[in-house]
Amino acid sequence: MISYFKSFKRLWVAIVLIFSSALSQSQGDPKTFKLQFATGINSPSNGGFVEDFKAKPINFPTINLGLQYMFSHQYGAKLDFGYNRFSNKKDTPEFATNYTRINAQLVYDASSFASLGDRMGTFFHAGPGISMITPLGNYGANKTNFMNAMAGVEFHYGINDALTIYMDGSYIFGFGKSFNPITEGYGAFNGNLLTVTIGASISLSGCYYCD
Repeated sequence: MISYFKSFKRLWVAIVLIFSSALSQSQGDPKTFKLQFATGINSPSNGGFVEDFKAKPINFPTINLGLQYMFSHQYGAKLDFGYNRFSNKKDTPEFATNYTRINAQLVYDASSFASLGDRMGTFFHAGPGISMITPLGNYGANKTNFMNAMAGVEFHYGINDALTIYMDGSYIFGFGKSFNPITEGYGAFNGNLLTVTIGASISLSGCYYCD
């Protein structure tokens, strides 16, 4: 597990250096930096739980916060944080779990061929990250961490030159190991997660839609 953190720490450093270099070279460049915030729902895969533990199919909240940098009109990258909470399905063992993630992702602006209108935009994003699982209540000792890979699509609508609202659908693939002993998995999770969120994207470096 220590190697996971070391690898992701190096990835963080690389992303930060890229952002710093790009910022120093592109002051005033429009459409470059964007701050994103979204909230919504999540649905964990029941295969990520042990024995009789099952989660509700729809859970709230999911909160995502990210900083995005576009290298060009079509390609970019973003560093984002996600917080999710899910709890037990009725008639299953009672539990609640916090699922936190950090991901570094590549971004592709597909608006040129998948546009739904003049102020509509379509973005695809994907990249690796780390998931941190914290069971609550009686199972608080069963914390676990594992690597993940995330992929999703965003549909944006422009409110003005610097602000869009958007809907995001993402799937997070978990690479968690089997729980051994199995009691370490009570209240914990090592599977995949589907999220659907609605939020806002704010341009920090100029006009969102100008050329």
